[in-house]
Amino acid sequence: MDYTRETGGAAGTLLIPTRFVWPYGGRSVHLCGSFTGWSGHYPMTPVEGCPTVFQTICNLPPGYHQYKFIVDGEWRHDGHLPIVSGNYGEVHTVFVGGESGCVPPILIPEIQLGSNMDVDNEAFQRVVKVSDGALHEALSRLPETDLEVSCHRIAVFLSTRKAYELLPESGKVIALDVDLPVKQAFHILHEQGIPTAPLWDFCKGEFVGVLSAFDFILIIRELGNHGSNLTEEELETHTISAWKETKLYLSRQIDGNERLIPRKLVHVEPDENLKDIALKILDNNVATVPVIHSSSGDALFPQLLHLASLSGILKCICRYFRHSSGSLPLLQLPICAIPLGTWVPRIGETAWRPLAMLRPSASLGAALSLLVQAQISSIPIVDDNDSLLDVYSRSDITALAKDKVYTHINLEEMTVHQALQLGQDPLSPYGFSSQRCHMCLRSDPLLLVMERLSKPGVRRLIVVEAGSKRVEGIIALSDIFRFLLR
Repeated sequence: MDYTRETGGAAGTLLIPTRFVWPYGGRSVHLCGSFTGWSGHYPMTPVEGCPTVFQTICNLPPGYHQYKFIVDGEWRHDGHLPIVSGNYGEVHTVFVGGESGCVPPILIPEIQLGSNMDVDNEAFQRVVKVSDGALHEALSRLPETDLEVSCHRIAVFLSTRKAYELLPESGKVIALDVDLPVKQAFHILHEQGIPTAPLWDFCKGEFVGVLSAFDFILIIRELGNHGSNLTEEELETHTISAWKETKLYLSRQIDGNERLIPRKLVHVEPDENLKDIALKILDNNVATVPVIHSSSGDALFPQLLHLASLSGILKCICRYFRHSSGSLPLLQLPICAIPLGTWVPRIGETAWRPLAMLRPSASLGAALSLLVQAQISSIPIVDDNDSLLDVYSRSDITALAKDKVYTHINLEEMTVHQALQLGQDPLSPYGFSSQRCHMCLRSDPLLLVMERLSKPGVRRLIVVEAGSKRVEGIIALSDIFRFLLR
């Protein structure tokens, strides 16, 4: 938007590009302010890949300007930005500096600073031309005790809720017999669209383990290993129980007497509290735990009720605190100000845990090796500018079961691009996958991120830069709970 054109300002006036952002959604969002004479409305457009974030760039002259948003026909102001009282009610104020060559200021939400704050030139420039350092400086004003109180309240809530609350009103849980051939189990997971299934041992009359997509990653890699004893022919008759024994050898899980040490099934009872369940998932580094009910009089016939996950537990938290989030300051903080997730280091910074990314041309073998060696569940697939294109996850390995693709591929010749196409509609062109790539912005408040992560099938959010979709970090379900239950 050009100030001189909208207001009739003098030609030749120095104009500074200034970006305005409304990150709270809506069907129609407009910007109005003193720079439009409070009569003109300038439309704001959704950021590609982030439909709830609207933005626009206005060319404004140096000085102070007031503005508000019009969302679906109603005057609105951002409760996370400083406000002042003006002729048009509560409005925001932006100071536009006159330095040449400066980066356009980006107005992003901050924590609630209160309506009684003193707004001076220095403080306001620090808020508007916000950098990571300035953001953390402002957020550091939130007392550590408030953060501890927020975490404690959530922990107490989880301690008073049982696994029964995770059970859906209706649904099904698929279990596999340990004597089932691995190949058949592979196809079942693919056809049912599930990444994990509990294992039932008929002879023992109990659940003995879990078969997951990670097992198939190991199997596919073993098939591609020329020195392997596992062949495609053996896969036809190789049972799940036989594979589990092979997996123990591959993992070198042997005690001092050279005996295999099988891993016990991690499960929970329906009367266990949600805090203990979450900690059990984190401590054992698993995605789900079976909820199994077995009474003393019917112990030989345990009932598989549900597969508990962090996503389901997070949904309970969001449902309970959604309308009282104001009493929990922690939930209002932007995620960039909270020590959670994995982030791309900025210039001069060092990352204690690097963020793994791959190009679409990388081999499938490289992706699988990265998933195994780095012990991660997903890899952002980016272009040459590190802009997000897609995500390759552990569960994507089951797509190789389609038309028995795994029997005639070379892991080093098939690209990640080709592997991802196996699980997509063949009529849709390859490109950015909005249904698979769940995203957020570094300025999004924690509660919003938690709400998105609580949706079924979402295990992580890719933090992207607004507009360019350049990857800035990843927030996983486990990151949220390790922070909340620290």
